[in-house]
This record gives sequence, structure tokens and C-alpha cells, in this order.
Amino acid sequence: MKMLQVGLGDRSYPIYMAPGLLDQAGMYCRSALPRAEKIFVVTDSNVAPLYLDALTGSLRAAGFRTACRVVPAGESAKRPELLFRLWEDMAAARLTRTDAVAALGGGVVGDLAGFAAATFLRGVDLVQLPTTLLAQVDSSVGGKVAVDLPAGKNLAGAFWQPRLVLMDTDTLSTLEDRTFSDGMAEVIKYGCIRDEGFFRLLEAHPGRRAVMEHIEEVLYTCCGLKRDVVEKDERDTGERMILNFGHTLGHAYERAGRYETWTHGQAVSAGMVLAARLGAALGVTPPETAGEIRALATAFGLPAAIDCSQEDYAAAIGLDKKGAGEDITLVLLARLGKAILHKLPKAELLSLLAAEEHR
Repeated sequence: MKMLQVGLGDRSYPIYMAPGLLDQAGMYCRSALPRAEKIFVVTDSNVAPLYLDALTGSLRAAGFRTACRVVPAGESAKRPELLFRLWEDMAAARLTRTDAVAALGGGVVGDLAGFAAATFLRGVDLVQLPTTLLAQVDSSVGGKVAVDLPAGKNLAGAFWQPRLVLMDTDTLSTLEDRTFSDGMAEVIKYGCIRDEGFFRLLEAHPGRRAVMEHIEEVLYTCCGLKRDVVEKDERDTGERMILNFGHTLGHAYERAGRYETWTHGQAVSAGMVLAARLGAALGVTPPETAGEIRALATAFGLPAAIDCSQEDYAAAIGLDKKGAGEDITLVLLARLGKAILHKLPKAELLSLLAAEEHR
């Protein structure tokens, strides 16, 4: 068992990491939610057959009443229509301000259920039970919740910290290789932005089997790095932006694939490599860094480049939440393990991208 505490005053919460935690979820939820009588579980069509019974059984054994909504698996579930349906389901279940929502699944479920929790009755408690590597190392921690709009990803959302995060490492064993690799993009990101030693550890253990032998250390390191950043900048106005390394360009790749061709992790992987190349072109990043990131991404089955039109780049950059007026703040690397924020005109970034396309 490993545990971290996210220190945010009266919004502080623990993160637990160990095998078998879903069977003990009721005990942990009872401790974190002493006033709750009912927990509304949100999960998806892939996760429900595997883990829903274990979770609800544990919750009921701890004295909670439960209700549930199973949403379709995939990014398409993060849309306003399903959010509205969750609100109606929660009202029908007579959820009260002292009850809670539990998100059982990957990042899509965590974002959707989290936004529903943040907005129903002006906010009810949330428990995150992430079942994918990406959700465990990144999206379940930090309080960002959202749904997508036709114009782009995560454009309607909120900051809503969970009361508890339970990471059952046994759930990673049922992931397809593509989904596991998807999460490794975010794992690699943490080494890039804050911890070169962690990056080298990943280099020494390439591939799923090797890294799984150190999975609790991986989760602890990633969550610890994110915890440190979130505690300093909960609302994403400064240092927390470094967590978006590779994401500005990654969102363009997701858009180019109409959110179906490329997973989030695949898009971020290619985005990190290109961000390192842009940093080198700007004289900020050592020229060898892009190659090091490319090699590690490839070792975990991730793409190092994705074709993208200037139109999709322009659309993603225009909607990027790190933009202000005609400028954008790009996350670059001063070196492996040290991310910096680099402000430049959006037009200059598009010119740099056009030049990189022809190299």
C-alpha cells in the first residue's frame, strides 16, 4: 500500500495505491464520507462487467445504498447530453447534498462523473476510482472535470477536487495493450517535465511487462509530482500549465482524427516529440532531447509523429486554454526534467509548425 495526501486545506484528500482496493472501497469511502447514505456510481460499458459488482458489493457492505449509470465506453460519452442524463438520474435516485458520486473507470468517466458531481445540487462529494493507467497517473488527481463540445475537448468544465482517490493496480491487468500504452504517454510526460531520473528509470524498463514490475513506484512518482504542482497552482493559472506538455499539439492531432483515430495518449506522445523539436528550433531545448523522447515513446508502442493540417493546428491553438489574445503559452523543456513556459504569438507558432512539416 502506498498513500499520498493532496494538501488543499479543507479540500485535501488522500490517494491510495495497492492491489485489491476495489474490494475494500466501502471501508475507505465510509471513512472519507461519514455523512453519506447513498453513492451514485458512474461507470462505462467496458468496465461495468469487470468491476461494478465488486465495487457496489463493497459499498453496500459498508452500509451505503447505491444507484448506477453505465455510459458508453469512449470519448463520445463526454458530451452534454449524457451529462444532462446523469443529472436526471441523480435526481431520480434522490441524491442529497450529503451523498456522493463515484467515478469507476478511465479518464472519460472521471471527467463526466466529476462534472456531474460538481454541478448537481451545486456540488456533491466525489470519489475517483480510476481503472486505466492514464486515469491513475493523471486525470483522477487534481480536480479538473469537463465535457466536450462540438468546438473542442474539455471546453465546459470545472475544478472539483475528489474526497478520495482509490487506485486498484489489479485493474491494469485487464487493459488492452493500446490502452496501457495510452497511459504511458502521461507517465513519460512526468519524467520530461519534472524528473529526469524517473525518465531514465523508464528507459531502463521499456515495455509493459518491465514497467509493471515497478507499477506502484510509477504511480507514486507520477501522482506525487502532480500533487506538488496542484498544491502550488490549483486553478491552472501558472505552474500547473507545465502538466500540459505535449497537449497543445496533441489536441490538434485528436481533432485531426475526429477524436476517433488517435487516443489521447497517442496524440500527446507525438505532441511531446514535436514540442521538443520546436524548443530546439527556438534555442530553448537541447537538440538531442526530441530523439530521447521519441525513442522512449516508441519503446512503449506510442507514435512519434502524426500528420496534421495547418487548419487543425490553427483550430486547436485558437481554442487552447493557455492562450491569451494573440499569444499562447507553450510548454517547452529547458532540458529533460525541467519544463518552462514560453510565451509567443500564435502566428509565430503556426509558422514554426509549417517549417517543421517541411524538415
